[in-house]
Formats: sequence, structure tokens, C-alpha cells
Amino acid sequence: MTHLSIALWSFNLSRAPRSVEEFASMIEEGVARAANAGAGILMMPEYVIECCLAFKPDGLEPRGELAFLASVGRELLPYLSALAKKHNLSLLAGTMPVATPSGLTNTAFLLSPDGKVQHQDKLSLTPFEQSPDTWQLVPGSELKIFELSGIKIAVLICLDIEMPALSCLLAKHNPDLVLVPSMTEKLSGYHRVFGCARARAVELMCAIAVCGTVGRSDGTTQNETNVSGAALYLPCEEEFGFTGIGAETPATDGMDKSEPFLIVDAPLEQLRNLRSGQAEVWPGNWTADHVKTTT
Repeated sequence: MTHLSIALWSFNLSRAPRSVEEFASMIEEGVARAANAGAGILMMPEYVIECCLAFKPDGLEPRGELAFLASVGRELLPYLSALAKKHNLSLLAGTMPVATPSGLTNTAFLLSPDGKVQHQDKLSLTPFEQSPDTWQLVPGSELKIFELSGIKIAVLICLDIEMPALSCLLAKHNPDLVLVPSMTEKLSGYHRVFGCARARAVELMCAIAVCGTVGRSDGTTQNETNVSGAALYLPCEEEFGFTGIGAETPATDGMDKSEPFLIVDAPLEQLRNLRSGQAEVWPGNWTADHVKTTT
């Protein structure tokens, strides 16, 4: 495959579904839109499932929200698998909490038209995600490389893209594409995630796709604001216009009901050619093994 058309949907949490079925219908709107535009994959943002707090049980305490959303996610996944098959595209369905023997994880699901379901846990959790008073989660311990129609794909969830150590692990596998679903409260968080995504594109000589939630969930007790957008970042090479920006929407808080939806092509063949030695100065999967620190 020489290129991949990617749809990035910065879902607005204020949509406020009143049931799992209604949420699945909302998601189908975006899946159909992406498929009709020829996209091979649609990515939704981190914690997009939080919009389902709009139909949480009365009196639910904040510490119980993730368990409720985990139950919603279990019910939702079969609907999403059917949508991927029906519209013949792969769906990264944002992230949702998943109950494991060790605790709840923040997990992204990649659903393929052939019915395959792959998942990636968030590896680096924020202080909020680890707080016993709110959404107490446990981190994942495995970074997976997915194969999709011959394309090597990794998923780094929000804060994970800010961790250079994970980039060093990925570099050994020469990924074609890294998908970054995110949720950021403020413009500062948006710039951290999106800025680091641009850096990872340079380091890994690959495409990095990012999108985050916007708006405010009806029923939220934690995330009063969400600021984000959608972007595809590429290495800063002449072939891609020098800047490393493949495509980018402006950041928004979504309070005006705006909902960025970006469809863009990832130039896979050009990226592979650059990794094979045609890049301007890229040293390959360079390590600092020969370097010592001194004080």
C-alpha cells in the first residue's frame, strides 16, 4: 500500500447520547462519513466514551464512573465491530476503561473489517488517572505493533506520546504510522501532546496522527473543559513541504458545538523510501549507547 487515507474525528462530548445504542448510531455517522470519503481508517479520541455519563445511574459517585463506563464499553464493542465490517474500514474507537484482574486500564481498541479486535493499554498515566479519589487506573505494560494491510501501526495514548522512552522502543520496529487518541483539558495540554507528536514524526521518520476530545460531557464530574483538534504530522523533509505538518485543524474547546473532522492521506511509500536512506539527515534508528554522561 503506497498511501493510507485517515479520518480523524475530534468528537464533541456534548452530543450526550441517552443509551449505548444511541451512542453507536452517533459513531456510525462518522464511520459512514469517513468511508464515503475513501478513508481506510477512522480514529476517535481518548475517553470519547465519557459522553455516556449523560445516562449514568442517578447518584453515581465519581469513583464509580469508570466501572460504569467499562460496562458501557463491553456492550458497545460488538456494535463497533459491526460498523467496521459494514462500512469496510478500520476503526480506532478512542479509548475506554477495561476491567482486568489488576484493575481498570485505559484502553484503545482497533477494530478491523474482518472482525479482528486489537487493543493497546495506556502506558503512562496522569496523576489524575492514578488518583484513588477519582478515576483510579492501572498502567499497561506492553507496547504493541499492529499490522493492518501491510502497514505497521502503533498506538500511543495521549501522555504516552510525550514519553521519549517509548519512541526509542518503537524506533526498533520502523512503524509506518502512530495513532494518538488524546484528551486534554487546556490549551497547554493540547500543545504538549501535539508538539510532542511532531517531534516523534521526526524521530521515527513516520506519520503521526492525533485527535482529541472537545466539548463537555453532560454528566461529567471531572472534565469541565476539553481543548483539542486533529492533525497529521510528518518528518520535516522537502517532499512534505519542509514544515512537518501534513494537515492540521485549529484547536478548539468545542463549546460552540464545533467538532473537527479531518481526512488526510499518509504517504506511506515516501516515508519508507526516506527511512531506507533517502532522508536529508536522518541517522536511522540511532541510539546513544556509545555516549556516557559525566558530572
